[in-house]
Amino acid sequence: MTFSILAHDPETGAIGGAAATGSLCVGGWVLRGDLSAGMSASQGAAPSTLWGDDVLTMMQQGADAKSAIDNVTLPDRGRAHRQLSALDRHGGVAAFTGDANQPEKGSVAFTGGIAAGNMLARASVLEALAEGFESADMAFDLRLLAALRAAEKAGGDYRGLLSAALLVLHPDRPPLTLRVDYHPDDPIGALDQLHQRATGGDYAAWTEQVPTLNDPERKLD
Repeated sequence: MTFSILAHDPETGAIGGAAATGSLCVGGWVLRGDLSAGMSASQGAAPSTLWGDDVLTMMQQGADAKSAIDNVTLPDRGRAHRQLSALDRHGGVAAFTGDANQPEKGSVAFTGGIAAGNMLARASVLEALAEGFESADMAFDLRLLAALRAAEKAGGDYRGLLSAALLVLHPDRPPLTLRVDYHPDDPIGALDQLHQRATGGDYAAWTEQVPTLNDPERKLD
């Protein structure tokens, strides 16, 4: 019931993910991340938030994305109804799609990232999602948003969209975690507006004083 993208920015060390769905609260259900581990997107007919957390734990302990995906998904008796993709901290990617998820479904890997989805209007949505990110000439977070819009234009979730989310982790900036949990008309547009507010003006100035991975003792001037 969801399409998602995970990607790595080798120039800055940032990792990020974006997702949209025809149901509610996609950000809370799907996206997980940790700069010491990587990113995960757990979705599907009966998504497991445990999968999303567990695959990050395994990658933090040194497993690559494929090994982590295999170890998390194989023992689960309900795996046929779930989908999981992962991006490890070295840029490696992998995905699992259970057979019981509704078509169109699957995943597409690209350099430094992976796109995945189910209940898609057509298989080409995944290619559009990946190409939307790769072809965008803009900042990393904006490329993730561009990918969502490209997937929507290609057909997206065949039910339409109700929620969208963005998660970006950067070693020199605080987490950017944005969620539109319900918007009946244009959740990606609402997410884009929220992004503009969160990355500009007084709010953005305030975030420049927040501790980061590379400056954990940052303080107010």
